[in-house]
Amino acid sequence: MPATILQTNDQPLQTVAVEGVTVDIIENALRNAREEMDAVLFRTAMSPGIREQGDCFPMIANVEGKMVVGQFGSFIGPFLEVFDGEIEEGDMILTNDPYMCNAAVSHLPDWLVLKPVFKNGRHIAWTAMFGHMSDNGGMVPGSIPIEATTIYQEGIRIPPIKLYKKGELQADVLELILHNVRTQQWNRFDLNALVAACNTAARRVLELTERFSDDVLHTTMGIMLDRNKAAMTAIINMVVPEEPRYFEDYICDDGMGMGPYKIACKMWREGDKAIFDFEGTDPQAQSSVNFFLNEDMFKMFFGSFTINVVDPQIVFNDGFYDLVDVRIPAGTLLKPNFPAALSGRTHALGRIFDVLGALLGMGAPEQMLNAAGFSDSPHLFYSGYDQQGEWFQLFQIGFGGIPGRPVGDGPDGHSLWPGFTNVPNEFIESYFPLRIERYETIPDSGGAGLHRGGNGLSVAYRFLCDGEIGIHDERWLTYPWGVLGGETGMRSTKRLVRVDGSEEWLPAKVEGIKVKTGDLLYFNTWGGGGWGDPYARDPELVRADVERKLVTAEGARRYGVVIASDGSVDMAATESLRAELVAQRGEDLPTFNFGGDVESLRQRCEAETHMPAPVKPTFQKAR
Repeated sequence: MPATILQTNDQPLQTVAVEGVTVDIIENALRNAREEMDAVLFRTAMSPGIREQGDCFPMIANVEGKMVVGQFGSFIGPFLEVFDGEIEEGDMILTNDPYMCNAAVSHLPDWLVLKPVFKNGRHIAWTAMFGHMSDNGGMVPGSIPIEATTIYQEGIRIPPIKLYKKGELQADVLELILHNVRTQQWNRFDLNALVAACNTAARRVLELTERFSDDVLHTTMGIMLDRNKAAMTAIINMVVPEEPRYFEDYICDDGMGMGPYKIACKMWREGDKAIFDFEGTDPQAQSSVNFFLNEDMFKMFFGSFTINVVDPQIVFNDGFYDLVDVRIPAGTLLKPNFPAALSGRTHALGRIFDVLGALLGMGAPEQMLNAAGFSDSPHLFYSGYDQQGEWFQLFQIGFGGIPGRPVGDGPDGHSLWPGFTNVPNEFIESYFPLRIERYETIPDSGGAGLHRGGNGLSVAYRFLCDGEIGIHDERWLTYPWGVLGGETGMRSTKRLVRVDGSEEWLPAKVEGIKVKTGDLLYFNTWGGGGWGDPYARDPELVRADVERKLVTAEGARRYGVVIASDGSVDMAATESLRAELVAQRGEDLPTFNFGGDVESLRQRCEAETHMPAPVKPTFQKAR
């Protein structure tokens, strides 16, 4: 049965008249409170993944659980449907199990804290925060085992429990949880930081009610939600057609030698409602690359892609969710059946953005269609015992090339998540036994186009202690596709140079690789696809890219541009080369450039990537 909210004051909140200036004040106060949640978290957490990188997602929601400000969309409704218990003032809920909260979080390393906000015995709002913990126990350090075939192998599963009851910490429960992780101190501090962020936001909500009243805050939250619904109604009618559109893309492999895995989606509109149907997506994988996609989370992805079209200043929230219908067949890669492994879900999550961008852009490609870009969060894990015999464990997220877009070039070396920041190299070198010898963009890795795809990054890690590494990455087999004549981006590679001078090309998904002191890993991420005809790009822009070392002089020829020995553009040679290249290519430009179909990519795989081609998947039987 659903959760019960216990109130000593059950007087319902009322909808009242609120002046526009008051709405603006409250809206910006809530926006600031959401930012303050992050600030408190970053200053309190201990692990670099949260403290430095920002791998966390805050939220403030109304009494019904609809996100009013935040980042990842609301999960409170689905959570309340499965939490069998009473919730009262002073409680704080903790969980990390996707199967017990309808994928409110989507893998076990994400720990979610949820706080009901009460005033004078009446429930008036929610605050929540989840963050990626450095370790959750399980088969491997970092708790994202590639070879897991069941969620039981991925670490401790925390059902929705009360971390605090009526304001009192359940210390025995916390100690039991921390007993099962490798980084107890980091997890303790990070969890306390999540709690502090939720408490901070709750205080700000109460301060607003003291200033304006409970009913004014309640009404303003409703106005903010209605504003998003009105905006999304216009957007849906503008960008979602009645005639269905279909697109598919792939996860390259599962780390166990099988792949690619197809993600398929059809989009259309019925009245004011947008419908996304994932029929045709491959069945669930035997490994951990499954992604339990909460339907509301996908609605948030759709909204965040489009809301700024109508109002760039609007505070994005969940007010439009009843305008979107998401259909995901059970037993597939995006809705696996328990107890399928889920820890490596990042790859499918990221690929959703490429699929969604393609579907939305097909109707007006010159205004909306982006190329494929850095749709993932590749991981590096490095663990072992340092020279003092102390355990160390690094988890770092890599950055790459954002796709070329109708409005311009894609940024170089950027994160999938706009809120993520790079962990400073000085921090990494201070806290872990390694040295970063290279941190630079990879020239020519972005796809050529009228608007260039962003370049990927090359990071060279020199290991200063014996240990083990694990790698989770994507786009090593399939290409980040270009659009409207733009070329594909360069694929990712991982190369390990041993201290004895020997070299090994490593798979994109691998763990348990023993490294010795002095070994050097080149961790190269992929670039974004190009947008538009590269031969129409201003030669001076290409010259400037060469000068900034984003494009090589040889790479400039992909744009039909000839760079002279003094660094200037040889205009005569450029005009001649462009005429020759256009004649070879023809005038008709493809909407999508995938670099070949799946079968041709398999055939060319080893020659192009140094890795054997993955075999066609055999699927886990759905229960």
